Amino acid sequence: MNQAATVPFSVTDRVREALAVTLRGCEELIPQDDWIKKLARSEATGVPLRIKLGLDPTAPDIHIGHTVVLNKLRQLQDLGHTVIFLIGDFTTLIGDPSGRNTTRPPLTREQIEVNAQTYYRQASMVLDPSKTEIRYNSEWGDTLGSRGMIELAAKYTVARMMERNDFHDRFKSGTPISVHEFLYPLMQGYDSVALRSDLELGGTDQKFNLLMGRHLQAEYGQEPQCILTMPLLEGLDGIEKMSKSKGNYIAISEDANTMFAKCLSISDVLMWRWYTLLSFRSEADIAKLQAEVTAGRNPKDAKVALAKEITARFHSAAAAEAAEQDFVNRSRGGVPDEIAEVALSLGDGGAPLGIGALLKLAGLAASSGEGNRLIDGGGVRIDASVVSDKGLKLGAGTYVVQVGKRKFARVTLG
Repeated sequence: MNQAATVPFSVTDRVREALAVTLRGCEELIPQDDWIKKLARSEATGVPLRIKLGLDPTAPDIHIGHTVVLNKLRQLQDLGHTVIFLIGDFTTLIGDPSGRNTTRPPLTREQIEVNAQTYYRQASMVLDPSKTEIRYNSEWGDTLGSRGMIELAAKYTVARMMERNDFHDRFKSGTPISVHEFLYPLMQGYDSVALRSDLELGGTDQKFNLLMGRHLQAEYGQEPQCILTMPLLEGLDGIEKMSKSKGNYIAISEDANTMFAKCLSISDVLMWRWYTLLSFRSEADIAKLQAEVTAGRNPKDAKVALAKEITARFHSAAAAEAAEQDFVNRSRGGVPDEIAEVALSLGDGGAPLGIGALLKLAGLAASSGEGNRLIDGGGVRIDASVVSDKGLKLGAGTYVVQVGKRKFARVTLG
């Protein structure tokens, strides 16, 4: 029986505040009335709600696009609820078909273990580790067994599974669908049964899987979870969703200077969406700042504030201040305080080293050919002077070599 739906509890001001926190920046809350009842019950009984987020360790690093849901998780955690950070080490073996037009190649157990090692450490930059329950879905996935998997599969129909857009589109186009892909939403839904979750978070592309959790909880006699979908964050280009494969991302493990500079590179329009989804400032503060920019304040002031907030979250306030100063120095043609020190040897008999080879050996270009292309584009400087001669050769000495806006090295030839 759905206790949240049958037992009346008062909707207090604290419940209304918690609902406002839940709704900030979200795409959908399903069903909202049930969530209000769950919040009211928790407020009246003092029993925290169980809030779940699952991430499959398909890559070793988390980027700030992932932190849209992590931020929401932290906000709900600060309200006193139990946060469950679920690492999908079992479901990753299947491969999430969400949004795919081909079968996703599953990772090996070894790849998954390597990636999983860094996930929680990185997520802890946003979540409060002392209030976070970390789980792995191999705990129940590995022990479910063949009989349990057959019983689970019997609780959903193929017709309902084919309502899913990516499966429907692939079937219509004749693109193969492997039977094991049907197991992914079933297993993600079963995670909610195993954890008895009250709310599950995910991106908009996960809606089908999240609804599966509600369905299976009801099938197993549990109170169905509510689901909260968050928008997919656009990357640095402001067009595509943030993705490592598209190169438009900021990894939360990047150094402070790079993180700050990348944040400043986004458009003035995209900045406000990032404020809503990534900033911990109140909506009133953001609205006030936006009104000031509309009235004539330089939008760069707002962008710098956002860049500092994000950089400080993953590093420190001091690192964010230093990154801002580093960016100012670079924009004025200055050299950062800390740059790589590289020692290289000259050729036989002390022969000078060609600029292309120097860029490659110093780690500033992937190859001599790429170095030459950078020179053609005017992107290489030595001691602040632009290099235009691809045939340039350098003798013994120390040089500050710059490639683009952010790559520097102090190279000593001898």
